[in-house]
Amino acid sequence: MPFFSQTTCHTHLTNVQYFNRPMLAQAMKARYQYRFYPTDQQQRSLAQLFGCVRVVWNDALAVCKQSLKLPGYNKLSAMLTQAKKTEARIWLSEVSSVPLQQSLRHLDTAYKNFFNSRNGKRKGGKVEPVTRAALPSESTGVGAPRFKKKTNSQSAEFTKAAFSVKDGEVYLAKIGTIKPIWSRELPSQASSCTVIKDCANSYFLSFVVEVEPEQIQAKDQSVGIDLGIKTFATMSNGEKIQAPNYSTLDRKIRKLQRKLARQQSCSNRRNKTRLITAKLHNQVSDIRKDFLHKLSTKIVNDNQVIVLEDLCVSGMVKNRKLARAISLQGWREFRNLCEAKSEKINRDFRVIDKWQPTSQICSCCGFRWGKIDLSVRSILCLSCGTEQDRDGNAATNIEMVGMGHRHDLKRAGSDCKTVTEQRVTVNCQESPTF
Repeated sequence: MPFFSQTTCHTHLTNVQYFNRPMLAQAMKARYQYRFYPTDQQQRSLAQLFGCVRVVWNDALAVCKQSLKLPGYNKLSAMLTQAKKTEARIWLSEVSSVPLQQSLRHLDTAYKNFFNSRNGKRKGGKVEPVTRAALPSESTGVGAPRFKKKTNSQSAEFTKAAFSVKDGEVYLAKIGTIKPIWSRELPSQASSCTVIKDCANSYFLSFVVEVEPEQIQAKDQSVGIDLGIKTFATMSNGEKIQAPNYSTLDRKIRKLQRKLARQQSCSNRRNKTRLITAKLHNQVSDIRKDFLHKLSTKIVNDNQVIVLEDLCVSGMVKNRKLARAISLQGWREFRNLCEAKSEKINRDFRVIDKWQPTSQICSCCGFRWGKIDLSVRSILCLSCGTEQDRDGNAATNIEMVGMGHRHDLKRAGSDCKTVTEQRVTVNCQESPTF
């Protein structure tokens, strides 16, 4: 049972403020994350803090689900203050009050984002509305806030009043002094600090800082990028980037997951297997992040205009033979990194429509040959006789569409139709190349 009072609150989430993307001349916010190794006493203090934050979140969420109208942050904060005076939750006063208050703010923001997504006011996929009146207690669809578990990743956020950075050490209220591994210096004074413990029991400090936009001279005017599985990225300039090999780690993960499913719930051996699996997942994630960061940085630094294709990944993963391979690539993460870094150094990032037939049109003459099987990797155009790589041709078309040059081709009008087998045969007979 939640510790909060069951008195309902009739406050709606209204007057939601929306922020535009920062201008290039202004400073932008970024996160700098560092690994640290706490002492045994600090591990116990952090475990107590994470438990208190988790309890406050879960109890506040239970109140929201039981209320007819959603209580706001001010109401939940007042109920938390009263709960600390009771015997059932008096131990909440043993930790800093800042992370507890931040947990309530995050819950309030989560509900705002959920309702904005359901109403189509937030960027991203639209959440399907519930069948009856949209009450918080009935918000069970995708995107609604969920209860936190002890075995999942834990976090606690400290604002300026509860932490300080001095002489290479970070002081956290009621935790003590922490010495992180400073892989790079903070560019400015941090506005907040979040302590994170992932599923593999690794600890991190995440700082929110302001960074100034950079000015780097681009080597090339534009580039189109076609994403794939074996060849992660094919550039319009002919360069191909091979994807990292995740097969060895993925095979170990699948084996451990089968072992985990057979073990008894809440047993020590199951917990040990879970930690080993989480560490392997972290290895895959680290390899992918390192690869995507290096590739996106190189592409953004070398080109003034970056053009990508809007892929329907949710539809692609429905293919059970390719779903696992597609999910390992991180196409969306690569797109987000390119977009963020383009904004940072004043680059033009563009995304073309997913319905553009980039793989069905010759990039040289604009002849449209229609859909072809994925096993076909090289294409010989029936109109101009040019033989080119399938992915390279698609990357060139992506660049041309993104730069607005597709209308220059004589056969690329909207009246083009998919080439039938009979038409292909006729062109083969009439083409002087054959």
